[in-house]
Amino acid sequence: MPTRTIRTFEATILNQRQVRDDLDQLGWAASKLWNVGRYYAQGMWDDTGEIPDDGELKRELKGHERYTDLHSQSSQRVLEELAEAFNGWFAKRRNGDDRARPPGYRKHGDSHPRSTVSFKAAGFKHDAQYQRVRLSKGRNLKEHRSDFVLCEYKTRPDVDLTEWDIQQVRAVHKRGEWRLQFVCRTTIDPQPPGDEVAGIDLGICNFAAVSFGGDSLLYPGGALKEDEYYFAKKRAECDDSFSREARRLDQKRTDRRTHFLHTLSKEIVAKCVEREVGTIVVGDLGGIREDENGDPTNWGDHGNMDLHGWAFDRFTTMLDYKAEAEGIEVETVSERDTSKSCSVCGRCDDSQRVERGLYVCDECGLVANADTNGAENIRQKVLPNLATDGGDRDNGWLAQPATRLFSRTRGAFFPRSEAGCEP
Repeated sequence: MPTRTIRTFEATILNQRQVRDDLDQLGWAASKLWNVGRYYAQGMWDDTGEIPDDGELKRELKGHERYTDLHSQSSQRVLEELAEAFNGWFAKRRNGDDRARPPGYRKHGDSHPRSTVSFKAAGFKHDAQYQRVRLSKGRNLKEHRSDFVLCEYKTRPDVDLTEWDIQQVRAVHKRGEWRLQFVCRTTIDPQPPGDEVAGIDLGICNFAAVSFGGDSLLYPGGALKEDEYYFAKKRAECDDSFSREARRLDQKRTDRRTHFLHTLSKEIVAKCVEREVGTIVVGDLGGIREDENGDPTNWGDHGNMDLHGWAFDRFTTMLDYKAEAEGIEVETVSERDTSKSCSVCGRCDDSQRVERGLYVCDECGLVANADTNGAENIRQKVLPNLATDGGDRDNGWLAQPATRLFSRTRGAFFPRSEAGCEP
């Protein structure tokens, strides 16, 4: 059945120098409008104990001078974001979160930061042939200047915007320069590559172990651990945790982690397509940070740092939409006992995981990589007719999964022999 899917693609602005001043004015205008709306919402809260929704904010402020600094749809989006932020705060407050704070003003001393400016359908015009996009200004900023900002852009080589219906364009100020984000929508109806099933076990030392039922892949998280330790050390050297250098380090760490997760999810989906996989089963890590009593799990100093630094949910989200584009369904299942059970005979015993990376079954004699064994157990959760069948299948692939290492210099995963680095 055809489904509608939404993607956001980021692009570099090639004529940065020519458009910077105009985009700066729009970004500052968005911050000023946010502050006007913030002041009005605070007054309503003080007087009535209620928060105005975006509809009321638009009605009350559409005649304000700051509202007309931006295109009407861009101003509407600023007030919508403000209302969403207030609603999020109020929901936390209602649920007893005393630490939750309402959205603040966008101001640093006497200056305003450059806020993101969103342009809906009537606020931009896209020229796909020459890779340009025209962004409309507000009435106040058109005087003595052009009526629009003409940005020349460049996307990743694998992105073709002509295949998408562009719903919105955002101008985003990141690390000292402006970038464009294209929010796109399309209808997809891909056919699944096949009927095979793959299981994925997510963890700390090995970020992902993938079982296809006849072979397996191991993706160590060494690159992520190195980044976590490196950036934590560098950030500790900053005199002020809110300094420009600290923020730069945080952003760079986030960017590198995001790139790793995108690359890994893309790699796994590609391997599934090669093997005619129609369903990917992922272990649910929803309770990994809590023990059976609901208390935080203590994995040791290094383990806690690693665990809480990795965004398992973000990875699963990326995997889900990349798989959807190939017609592959993603399911999540409980990881209960998958690390303790033998994927061949089904025996469940804590003592069988003799080391972190080794699983030995006393019942049937299976010797396997512990994470691969867990991934196979996860795979079998949707294959009850095959689970623990006790047959004479060749289980060598469980003991020796193919290891794929992330090469930071090439930004991709390669076999251990080609990656040129240790896990």
